[in-house]
Amino acid sequence: MWAMLDDPVRVVASVIGRGDRYLVCRRPVHKRHGGLWEFPGGKCEPGESDADAVRRELAEELGVETTRVGDLIFEVRDSDSVFLIVFVPVQIDGEPVCLEHTELRWCTRKELVGLSLAPSDRRFVDFLSQTE
Repeated sequence: MWAMLDDPVRVVASVIGRGDRYLVCRRPVHKRHGGLWEFPGGKCEPGESDADAVRRELAEELGVETTRVGDLIFEVRDSDSVFLIVFVPVQIDGEPVCLEHTELRWCTRKELVGLSLAPSDRRFVDFLSQTE
């Protein structure tokens, strides 16, 4: 587990849309927030940009190529952790497959509201719902 630090550990969450649907993935049971749904992504390595982290993480987790990473949409400090979760719009090339997650889905905003989401992802979906 990460030691508590003054500076948060940046985690990039990729908001990948296809029509009116968003890609979400179910976290492995053995990880923090295991079994809950999240927007895919991961921790930035030291000195790594958000875009570089997204490219690396999505290739590792979903086997896709990232073609565009947009500007920050939303950020939230994950409660009881050192993580700062930042949500960015992302475009991909390729069909995602579960290389680390247990399941993936393309969901409408309404469907996202009904999922068991990780806490930070829930706050993002609440934010999305306010912008409709």
